[in-house]
Amino acid sequence: MNSAELRQSFLNFFTQKGHKIVPSASLLSESPNLLFTNAGMNQFVPILLGERAIPFSRAADTQKCIRAGGKHNDLEDVGFDTYHHTFFEMLGNWSFGDYFKGAAIEFAWGLLTKIWHFPNNRLYVTVYSPGAGDPAEFDCEAYDFWRHIFEAEGLDPAVHILKFGKKENFWMMGDGGPCGPCSEIHIDLTKNGDSRGRLVNGDSPLCIEIWNLVFMQFNAQADGTFAPLKNRHVDTGMGLERVAGIVKTTKNFSDFSQFPSNYDSDLFTYIFDKITALCGKIYRGTIAADRESMAEQEKIDFAFRVIADHIRALTFAIADGILPGNEGRHYVLRRILRRAIIFAKRLQFPAGNFTTLAEAVVDQMAPIFPELRRNCKIIFETIAAEEAMFERTLDRGILLLENTFAQARNGEISGRDAFTLYDTYGFPFDLTQLMARERGLKIDEKSFKNELETQRERARNAQKKSQVVVADGPLNGATPFVGYGQLEGVEAKILQIIPAEDGAFVTVDRTPFYGEMGGEMGDSGTLICRGRAIPVLDTLRNAQGIFLHKIARNAELNSSEKIVLNVDIPRREEIQRHHTATHIVHAALRKILGDHVKQCGSCVGDRGLRFDFNHFSALTHGELDAVEDFVNTIILKNLPVTAQEMPFREIPAACIAHFNEKYGETVRVLSIGDVSVELCGGCHAAASGELGLLKIVKESAIAAGVRRIEAVVGRAARAYADRHVAIVGELARQFSVKNDEILVKIQQLQHSKNAVERRLRAILEKNNRQMFDEICQRIICENNLKKICGIFEIDNSDDLRSLAALAAKKEICDVIIFGGNLAEGAVIAVNCSSKAVEKGCGAANITRQIAVQFGGKGGGSPAYGTANVPKKLEAKDLESLKF
Repeated sequence: MNSAELRQSFLNFFTQKGHKIVPSASLLSESPNLLFTNAGMNQFVPILLGERAIPFSRAADTQKCIRAGGKHNDLEDVGFDTYHHTFFEMLGNWSFGDYFKGAAIEFAWGLLTKIWHFPNNRLYVTVYSPGAGDPAEFDCEAYDFWRHIFEAEGLDPAVHILKFGKKENFWMMGDGGPCGPCSEIHIDLTKNGDSRGRLVNGDSPLCIEIWNLVFMQFNAQADGTFAPLKNRHVDTGMGLERVAGIVKTTKNFSDFSQFPSNYDSDLFTYIFDKITALCGKIYRGTIAADRESMAEQEKIDFAFRVIADHIRALTFAIADGILPGNEGRHYVLRRILRRAIIFAKRLQFPAGNFTTLAEAVVDQMAPIFPELRRNCKIIFETIAAEEAMFERTLDRGILLLENTFAQARNGEISGRDAFTLYDTYGFPFDLTQLMARERGLKIDEKSFKNELETQRERARNAQKKSQVVVADGPLNGATPFVGYGQLEGVEAKILQIIPAEDGAFVTVDRTPFYGEMGGEMGDSGTLICRGRAIPVLDTLRNAQGIFLHKIARNAELNSSEKIVLNVDIPRREEIQRHHTATHIVHAALRKILGDHVKQCGSCVGDRGLRFDFNHFSALTHGELDAVEDFVNTIILKNLPVTAQEMPFREIPAACIAHFNEKYGETVRVLSIGDVSVELCGGCHAAASGELGLLKIVKESAIAAGVRRIEAVVGRAARAYADRHVAIVGELARQFSVKNDEILVKIQQLQHSKNAVERRLRAILEKNNRQMFDEICQRIICENNLKKICGIFEIDNSDDLRSLAALAAKKEICDVIIFGGNLAEGAVIAVNCSSKAVEKGCGAANITRQIAVQFGGKGGGSPAYGTANVPKKLEAKDLESLKF
């Protein structure tokens, strides 16, 4: 059977056993502490914790999983062996308060031996037997079920059932919650199948765990005890890649002479064929015994496995809306892609062809995972953009890497050099480490981490931080909020007055003021006490849900005084309009760009909105126009905006809940007609028509893979439109043309300007060429090295680099130091020959010396370096340099 047949056979088997086949959950885990969905049970955690109703008592599926980064991280081992992966499918079946150990064991044995025909004499199982300090008791129940099965098969239970402790055979969700013993099934893949269980849990590729049956029967208490669960559950997991690899390697269990490999299955050979077609190399399945001394074919096969595994992880992750970036799961994905690209270089894999491999994954896997076909455009465009971005720095980075390796002292590379590769050229540290290890070199990892922490500390110090310190004292829990409907004349009682540096904060027993939260700015307004109106400048909300009303001064208020609260209604209405607009913008982006778009943050005020979202590239003018048109069409439809509170477990399937947010039992569902349904606790317009008009002000990047749209609606949109109409009118007056003739006039002026600049540039290039020829004749000898120095008038730094490169090609000297004066300051380019570098005269050192002398910044490699200084230079400034 091939992989598709095995997968379908598993699902058919459990369908016949009364299980509901459920779709795989997204790789973008709902759990804030997981980078990726990494197990089949992730999507069922809310059911196990009692947070959601049980929709079925039996379920089965094939779950997409990634284990790379965090606690479960297989990335470093991928490619070196034959059974680790970043991406894999986990086949699983579950019972929620239905069948338990007996049926679970019977199902597993029946599928393996009766349907798939695994040889029963090669199967071994483990059961839980606690060691000193381990929880619970020996799992006699599971043992007895297995004993009956092996005895019925004529096999010795004493040989085929092994006992292990908590580490191997007791599953826990965390420090508390549902837990219980598990039973694993292993297969002996030795040639003769006579290991008699000695290799089980021995980390041997010749005895592999293929299925884990978890029996949740306890609830781990905070005091360390384990109480029986009222409803007992079963959770099982089996890696499809392992099963498919075993079936293929053993030729349906007829030949155990070959070394077992997951990569023998059609899940990977299909991709291997595509790699071979692109680079001409052939995969032969060799395995290296030592990472530091691989034969040539072993290196080739290592690269094949890395590329095939990684392209699967990338394709599936991007399809689920996880894009490469610089933080968290996004950076892990970028590391995976860059690791694959570097290994592809070793195969002379042509640049720009990773999308071809992604197409192969889509073709092969879309029949079972239709989201791949549905999101193939975003998959291909993201991979192409990321590959092109890395390729732009890769060659320079590899050159610097080789220079760094050549200059390693005592077999060790400095952490600073490794950090430069990471920070400037995008080389993940583990890739530098891998390439260094292949050359017998080590990296000062401690120094690298220090450099990384120094950079992070600079970033933290650059951030503006504010802190609200609430005085001690009882505040009686969260402040009741009544501001969805009543905004004026709300009677309340002061609970506390908390002094602050620039005023005070007032807490009350109820409030119509919205406290800043979820990206929505806090309300302002007035607080009326004893006939005096005291301005409320802002409203904050702390972690306990207490609303803090900021006033300019104490104003002689007293605790327990009765007051009246009035929200600034015009300002609140503008905030509501902008908040509603963010939801429609979100819907528009998902409609136009794809379902991968997820909100990454927002800021909503009375003067505008800011909406951050994940996307791999800048939006085109056409896409921005389409977003505006979509939103304004919804505004014209005047759709109702409604909010409804309901239990979290009952939210509609179409409702968008933001990942990494922690929701309570009751949530607020905000709907805008049939266009948008999201969880949101903020304040909104009553209908989309209240927004009036949306205009996008700006679209920009705020991080790799994260874009930002800034826009205005309502009065702010009208002011924006009025301002731009006025600008157009003034330009027409200045140019003495009609409004609709301005663009033509500007194009004419631009054409004339370009013509003048071309003439000036030609003159400048002629002068610089004459100067270049003169400088090349003024060779200075110093310390047995020949150098030339010169100053040019240039338009940009590229001109200077070109001149320095031209001089280097002439090979008339060892050191070239050229300076170029710009409108403000100067730029310096330095080239050093191998002879100069061998004598300790490196370009990077020279540029740093120049930078120190003239108050600028400089750096580079031993062969080439640049510096920028704030003042213009003369030739004598460079000629006087000593090295």
